[in-house]
Amino acid sequence: MAYLKDPRRADPRLVLPECRSILVLVARHPAPERENVTSSPAGSLRVAAYARGQDYHHVLPERLRALVSFLEAHTGGPVAHRIYTDTGPLLERDLAQRAGLGWIGKNTCLIHPQLGSYFFLAEILLDLELTADAPFTADRCGTCTRCLDACPTGCILPDRTIDARRCISFLTIENKGAIPAELRSQVNGWTFGCDVCQMVCPWNGKASPEPGSLPQFQPEPGLTPEAADLQITPQEFNSRFRASPILRTRRQGLVRNLCVALGNTAGREAIPFLHSLLTAGETFVQEHAAWALDRIEARTKA
Repeated sequence: MAYLKDPRRADPRLVLPECRSILVLVARHPAPERENVTSSPAGSLRVAAYARGQDYHHVLPERLRALVSFLEAHTGGPVAHRIYTDTGPLLERDLAQRAGLGWIGKNTCLIHPQLGSYFFLAEILLDLELTADAPFTADRCGTCTRCLDACPTGCILPDRTIDARRCISFLTIENKGAIPAELRSQVNGWTFGCDVCQMVCPWNGKASPEPGSLPQFQPEPGLTPEAADLQITPQEFNSRFRASPILRTRRQGLVRNLCVALGNTAGREAIPFLHSLLTAGETFVQEHAAWALDRIEARTKA
């Protein structure tokens, strides 16, 4: 992920030379179910909680622009600004901690003491001089290591960094190549992203249910992939997931993820769908389908 080396991340004034303040905001999304944290029930396919509704990249910018309009109305003129929500060269979690919104936990997520970590971050760079909030300086992870212990692939390191090469979220979203064979069984039923390190976090277990998330982030029917989606066409994929974060995987990535997840969780009912990829699928996908078939055969043979 070479984009993380962008020098602008160290100085927001390289993004907006007039920048004098940064507003950092959080927007909550629904939490996932907490049962079966580290394994998926038979036939269960999973999508990370943040991706069960509309794509936050589409939802939050409109609200950020409305906030800028509010500021302009109260300052009596235009305000030079830039808005971001996981889209620009900013150290979002660092800025959020400096803004007093929480601490960066051992799982590298920003954790708010009342809200937990199931939220999106967004920022507005402004040419206004605003009074800064006090930074959040406490580390409330303490001696807890639940996230490190529960991570299926062991990608969370003791120094509060992530080995992205092993992270299920990276493997199923950012990764455009094959999922390494030695990690496939540990992906379990995840078809897009992973929530395990947040699901086991005690701070999410006692997070306040209020304020709630935006309606756009509520789970939408039809956004959890299923075995039949191994045969989805590019046109069907683009139409069905056009407003969903799942669009980022592209069709080939989703089919690859489905092969691995089905290989880990499905019964023999998935075999016909997987067999169809051995002749009709791209070479890239065929190898994952063959792996899944071998897994299912070994697990279900009489």
